[in-house]
Amino acid sequence: MRGQPLALVLMVMVMAVLTPAGAGARAADGRPQRVAFFVNGALGDKSFFDSAARGLRQAKADLHLATRTIEGGYDPTRWESGLVDLADSGDFPIIVTGTYTMGPLVQKVAPDYPDVTFILFDGVVDYAHCACHNVYSMRFRQNEGGYLAGVLAAGLMRTGAIPGAAPGLVGLVGAMPIPVINDFAAGYVAGAQDAAPGITVLRQFANSFSDPAMGKEIAKAQYGQGAGVIFQVAGATGQGVIEAAEETGRYVIGVDSDQAALYRVSSPRRAARILTSVMKNVDTAILRALRLWQQGRLPLGRTESLGLKEGAIGLADNPDAALTVPPAVRAAVAAARQRIIDGTLTVPTAFAGGRP
Repeated sequence: MRGQPLALVLMVMVMAVLTPAGAGARAADGRPQRVAFFVNGALGDKSFFDSAARGLRQAKADLHLATRTIEGGYDPTRWESGLVDLADSGDFPIIVTGTYTMGPLVQKVAPDYPDVTFILFDGVVDYAHCACHNVYSMRFRQNEGGYLAGVLAAGLMRTGAIPGAAPGLVGLVGAMPIPVINDFAAGYVAGAQDAAPGITVLRQFANSFSDPAMGKEIAKAQYGQGAGVIFQVAGATGQGVIEAAEETGRYVIGVDSDQAALYRVSSPRRAARILTSVMKNVDTAILRALRLWQQGRLPLGRTESLGLKEGAIGLADNPDAALTVPPAVRAAVAAARQRIIDGTLTVPTAFAGGRP
């Protein structure tokens, strides 16, 4: 800076100190900052991964970021190498990935790439046992949404509004018995039993996130036993549960995205069988995290827990099924929601320590 006034030199130095890392939407060469989204699976589930992809698209539009999505497929042995390839390329200062199963891989890879920021959604790393100062983890209190789903399902069954269904029986179809799915289930069972003491909750896992045929088979068996409502927490497998609800004239509660809205145009009869969906607003959470990163305010090296109070969890309003749910049941769901937000109702969780 030879020849520049001292005041100008000092101003540049101060600006350099105050400008946070990651601030600004453009790299040093003027091009948009690049963000990679690594999917440990595939898009098209009309649920969890598709919600995350919406968040990336919104970030591209709102934050002027350049985004790229890489589908890693369903072979877990390929996920670590896929993550390493992205980090090693040097093309992406930030990598977004998610789910419980990616936590250990991010924990293993991130310390080798301290200049890359990792956003891990719906999963965590063990900060006490890794140099993961470049990792931001977010967990969702999905048990809170599961609780509301249980209150709705059991409350509806008590009214006897579903012909041929057993008033004391509801169902749940999960993908796999992993902590996140079990957390949904813990809330759902608690909500159902609080709304209708003595109710039976049928539970079965498909052992796959990508097997709609198996989801349909399990759902038809539960409907056949008398379940009038099934809560599906099964990714793409859950599409089979929704099909079964349409074919049997029973009802289903969707997950992660507003699944009725996804079917409203292509299959309105199917949409009408989706009472609501427990929305895990992954898209909103990812957009928020990328905005904080861009502003240099992303809390790296820590985990945040997001639930009803933060707007990260909620129930979708499906007008196609509105007449099916009586006002008294809707009021019970609203009251439970407010009690959870106020902290006067603690929902059981499948996670150790009492909170996701």
